[in-house]
Amino acid sequence: MISYIVSILFRIIYLIILIVVILSWIPIFDVRKEPIASLIKLYNIIMAPFKAIIPPIGMIDISPLIAFIILQLLEQFIVKLLMHFGL
Repeated sequence: MISYIVSILFRIIYLIILIVVILSWIPIFDVRKEPIASLIKLYNIIMAPFKAIIPPIGMIDISPLIAFIILQLLEQFIVKLLMHFGL
């Protein structure tokens, strides 16, 4: 049960990252209006460690891609560990 909740939380994190990345490609959205402003705040909190380590390559920021990969590996490890203990 706990492993299922952890998996859902990771899916929410993936969705936040994906939405903000897609919205960054569309210049018509005002980032100061809600709920976009809240999504961007959450995105910045999630991405801060990745952006500190991975610099942009020219005009391309690959930190969301690296974040997806690392978060998926972390999710698999945590869920398997929880399932091993029967949680």
